[in-house]
Amino acid sequence: MAGACSLYLGQGDARAASAPQDSPHARTTGAPGANGGSKAGSASRAENITVSTVRRYFHFQEAQTQPDSATRLTGETLTRKGVVRNTDLQNLAPNVTIQSLMGTASTNYFIRGIGMSDFTQNNMSSVMTYVDGVAFPLSTMSNGMMFDLANVDIVPGPVGTTHGMADSGGEVNIHTADPTDTWHGGVTEDIASYARSRTDLYVSGPLARNLSFRIAGQTMHGGGWQYSPMNHTHLGDAQEGGLRAKLRWTPDEKTEIMLTGHWVQDDSNVIVGRPVKNVLPAFSNPMPSYQQANWNMTRPFAQLVGRPSTLYPSEHNTFWGADLRMRRDLGFATLQSISAYETEREGEFTDQDGLTYSTGNAYRNIVANSFSQELRLASQARQAPLQWAVGAFYNRVRVLQSFYYDFLDYRGFMTETPFRQNQQTFSQYANLSYRLPAHVTLFGGITHESDDRQMLGLETNHYNASLQQIASLKFHDEGAEANQFSGNAGIQWQARRNLQLYFKVSKGFKPGGFSANDTVVQDQLTPFKPETVLAYEAGFKSDIIPNVFRLNGAAFYYDYHDQQILGIYVAPNYGTLGRYTNIPKSEVWGIEFNTEIHPVKYLFIQQNFGYERGKFQQFQQVNLATVDAYYAATGVWKPFYQDYGGVDSGIPKLTLNGSADYRLPVFTHYQWETGLDWTYRDSQALTPGGLGYQRLPNYFLLGAHMTYRPLKGPWSATVYATNLLNRQYAVAGGQTTTTYLWFSGEPRFIGGRVSLQY
Repeated sequence: MAGACSLYLGQGDARAASAPQDSPHARTTGAPGANGGSKAGSASRAENITVSTVRRYFHFQEAQTQPDSATRLTGETLTRKGVVRNTDLQNLAPNVTIQSLMGTASTNYFIRGIGMSDFTQNNMSSVMTYVDGVAFPLSTMSNGMMFDLANVDIVPGPVGTTHGMADSGGEVNIHTADPTDTWHGGVTEDIASYARSRTDLYVSGPLARNLSFRIAGQTMHGGGWQYSPMNHTHLGDAQEGGLRAKLRWTPDEKTEIMLTGHWVQDDSNVIVGRPVKNVLPAFSNPMPSYQQANWNMTRPFAQLVGRPSTLYPSEHNTFWGADLRMRRDLGFATLQSISAYETEREGEFTDQDGLTYSTGNAYRNIVANSFSQELRLASQARQAPLQWAVGAFYNRVRVLQSFYYDFLDYRGFMTETPFRQNQQTFSQYANLSYRLPAHVTLFGGITHESDDRQMLGLETNHYNASLQQIASLKFHDEGAEANQFSGNAGIQWQARRNLQLYFKVSKGFKPGGFSANDTVVQDQLTPFKPETVLAYEAGFKSDIIPNVFRLNGAAFYYDYHDQQILGIYVAPNYGTLGRYTNIPKSEVWGIEFNTEIHPVKYLFIQQNFGYERGKFQQFQQVNLATVDAYYAATGVWKPFYQDYGGVDSGIPKLTLNGSADYRLPVFTHYQWETGLDWTYRDSQALTPGGLGYQRLPNYFLLGAHMTYRPLKGPWSATVYATNLLNRQYAVAGGQTTTTYLWFSGEPRFIGGRVSLQY
């Protein structure tokens, strides 16, 4: 997707001045200033003059010649659509699902049905997240980074032959705004329903010759729309702040060095799931209404985890990190180095069954860090027939985690599961393309990746209400290794200046890992295997009528092997537990289109269409409904298996999202804009073959906005509404102990936003 360009530049800040969305540098790092010193900067400034004098209604023109189906979103589009969290991105791209895990800050990504629900938060996602080129192997680490954005790319399919780590499902590239050579600054205040407020600010400019900086921050408060009728408390209030600072030095025309540091503190309340089914009627609360949910925190559990008994379901998370990016023009090529260190300190309390009983309260302590180093050498003669890139990437992760459960009302004890996990990954990649006569280009890439992981010192301890240890289960260490090649090959034909067609075959790879929560038998720690995807994709990109009608499309088929899935393990005399397992063989296929239309002078329409189907071909799994029914009737936990071969995988089949904006000059020097945006998501199964309470219903949401601003001026004022029709819907779901839950989406919010830029 390339969001329709408005009649004004971006948000009027340095992003419009320093990061033209059509430049190759902006595609690579999200801002041109990070690519090639003052020589590159001069080229960027020249290109900016072109952008500001030649009106382009569609962004990312150069991306129309690239053989991919990525969704590209400008910073202005992200602001207009109210994107402040990673989960908001799923409403702006086809065949994309990004969901909060059990209402928490942890995020699960799925692109074209490829993804992983990482309940234990210690495994690599099937969709890698990058911020300014830095890989975040634990997806939770990227929380709180969605402010002061230049653009975001959502890339489907196997990746890893041009940068970073190999992965099976794709990647989300978040590009933040870079320092500028001239002074810019701004502040935006957003106030909405339920006492929600968001404040963004930034300042950017030169400190000395060849030295510039940018500092940006964001705070979010309020917005708690959920109510617990039994506790008489509101839930969901944000209390979060973030800060990012960048320092750019260009000692000569061939060298650029960028140092970035960031910090995020998140002490927000989290929402609680609404129970839709409990197999034990004795622990069933009355079904709460759409904006209601229940929870409890017992004094023994609070003492066990070291938090106050008045604690609400909430986060107590700190994320910080720093990275150093260096780029040197060698004449024949460009050498780039990215060194990064990221940390996560998480304290998270969730009531995972949405009941006032102690049957599923959970608390998690996580201390994790990641160090990565990448070296990349790439050709820079962009008009030469041969283009190439080679590189190497190293990543080391250390995790120390303790997971607590309160089962006092259900099993008569509380549990503590501490463990350590070490992981290191080393990969090498190469990518080539060669332009033949008749505008035909052949391209291909290869990646070799080795991954080594160890699960260390895991044990599970049981405590009674008096905090006396009544059992201690210790388990031996486990290890997992992977060593595989992946890559791609394809052909591209630029049939006309405004029409490109391509076909490619890709193999994706993702390493295995471990389950690590509430472990009671050694078998739960058996590592799950790596997954691989053989992907076929054919597509086209066309500007049928330049600046009036753009239509891009793709069709894909994925041959999926050893798909990693959070399955069910039945522990005798204990109950059902989550354990990751592999599906030997499955498939995903689908189509997607995105179009932008500027049919008349002031009207801009954008629409994404995604349709996908997934099917298990070889898969046997515990039938949870049968297990629960048998336990309810006999009081005995016993596994019952079912062959799911030929069963639909339950991914949302149809996703639609789009917008229509009308921008009209008024009073000669002002602009008035009004518009609607919409999204539709099909139903989604929570378990293989899930129906009824094991499937999230489909939903349709409508939003609206109106903005008034001067055509050439520093301010803008917006009023908006999200979920305008106040629909009741669920955005995620889960299951814990004997309860199935849905997590409600936000009700209608009405707000206003005022922005001042200079």
